[in-house]
Amino acid sequence: MATIKDVAKLAGVSVATVSRVFNDSSLVSEPTRDHVRGVAEQLNYWPNGVARSLITSRTNAIGVLLPDLFGEFFSEVIRGIDRSARKLGLHLLLSSSHADTEELIAALRVMRGRIDGLIVMAPDVDAPGAIQASGVDFPYLLIDPGIGVDSCDTISIANFAGAQAMVRHLQSLGHMRIAMITGPAGNIDAQQRLEGYRSAMGARRGGRELEIAGDFSEPSGYAAAEALLALDPRPTAVFAANDYTAIGVMSALNEARLRVPDDIAVTGFDDIAMARYLNPPLTTVRVDAYRLGERAVERLTRPARPRGRREELPTHLVVRRSCGSTIAEGRSSDGPARGH
Repeated sequence: MATIKDVAKLAGVSVATVSRVFNDSSLVSEPTRDHVRGVAEQLNYWPNGVARSLITSRTNAIGVLLPDLFGEFFSEVIRGIDRSARKLGLHLLLSSSHADTEELIAALRVMRGRIDGLIVMAPDVDAPGAIQASGVDFPYLLIDPGIGVDSCDTISIANFAGAQAMVRHLQSLGHMRIAMITGPAGNIDAQQRLEGYRSAMGARRGGRELEIAGDFSEPSGYAAAEALLALDPRPTAVFAANDYTAIGVMSALNEARLRVPDDIAVTGFDDIAMARYLNPPLTTVRVDAYRLGERAVERLTRPARPRGRREELPTHLVVRRSCGSTIAEGRSSDGPARGH
């Protein structure tokens, strides 16, 4: 294997200069840097990562804690994080399924000393409290914390606005009796989407009858649809808190021999890849999960500056055929709903 001396000899520079190149020292000119890196690549040389981290006190890795690694949404978040990190020469230390604060604290303690920074998405947990309790001594960023946090930057999804836009679109089609299948209790994304639904429905919300509990999964959507179909009168449209829930709803409706959208409209949230390939294609709210991950790395690794800035990524209404049903003939409507 080539050594740092081999690189220095072939490049015609000192060992110290090669060391400065790989430690990104400002003392080396750009032409020299490019020349040395070219020679190193020719010799298939790369400095030992462990030795370099001992010298620079950097691990060149960032930690990522997500609530789950399964499903298209989280896959896209990870892809965005990974692509952005690799451009910076960083590696990922990834962990998931931290259902409570103690699990999150345990994961954080395991990562200490192994990472230079941390991205956390924990919508069911008090992530700021857990991070402070773990005593981390590196920069971190929170995705969807629900509130602003003074100690770090945060990035959120425009859940409220996206849900509000979806319900208003259904209302524009003539739907007044719109049900919502919610996400898990205590989940920040789910709560914000429910608040957006309630805001758009206003006084016509229908109370608990039209708000059926779900957990972001297909089975919960299937079970919720069965409950909604037992109502009299039944809803003319269903807004599911995410696309997986909407898929479960559509399956239950198909088994009940009801047509989407002719008999009942179905909509979702996230715009996962399969949404456009369903039959009929699903109307949903698009969240750019890839950009969410990419932006998280950009914000985490930016030059030092005061932390605590909050950023909200927009959502976009994507209209497809699943929302095309209209009020059944003879069913009355007494005007548009009021927002508040």
